[in-house]
Amino acid sequence: MGKDCGNHHHDHFRNGCRRLLKVLLGLAFIVAVIALIVYLVLRPTHPGFFLQDASLRQLDLSNSSGLLSTSLQITVASRNPNDRVGVYYDRLDVYASYKDQQITVAASLPAVYQGHGDVDVWSPVLDGPNVPFAPYLASAISQDCQAGHLVLHVKIDGRVRCKVGSWISGHYHLFVTCRVNYTIVPQLGPWWRIDTSFEKFYMSVPCLDRTVANRAKLCICTY
Repeated sequence: MGKDCGNHHHDHFRNGCRRLLKVLLGLAFIVAVIALIVYLVLRPTHPGFFLQDASLRQLDLSNSSGLLSTSLQITVASRNPNDRVGVYYDRLDVYASYKDQQITVAASLPAVYQGHGDVDVWSPVLDGPNVPFAPYLASAISQDCQAGHLVLHVKIDGRVRCKVGSWISGHYHLFVTCRVNYTIVPQLGPWWRIDTSFEKFYMSVPCLDRTVANRAKLCICTY
């Protein structure tokens, strides 16, 4: 009799676990269906970034002190391609880098709300006076200059939120990388400087897959 009672309790517990599992699976299925419906209705897409200008106004390297001075005037645009999703850009910091080393001070772009299909354009100046430069990077950038080809990256680091109707999401991390190619004309001398004050381009190039190659620009490199 005691064994039958024990088996009865065991079967009751097992049946309860099965019912609970069915309920959880049912809830998970409902949530998945709702998420799929919301996705199909909203079709959310990441904002698109376009580098429209990247004029290199100064790039001076002092081999004796190992300091690099850089100045760029850039124009970057962002477009929200979504029809039903708005984007809050709460923080956007943009800077230039060479081989993953930051070479300018990060410029903070104004916070903005980007509605459906809206486009925002920023034109910050990126300055990096007397930035300490690693010796191996100084050697690399000198070799690039002598070879006539220099690659810099314009990077955007920020935090954004999405808005659907009256609902606003939490913060998401945004990171965009735009690749800029410069063509160098070398000249002889004891040190080098690239001066492109009058070199500009106006063709918008999308920052796809976090990297974009811009149209080559003619620079002057003196030694």
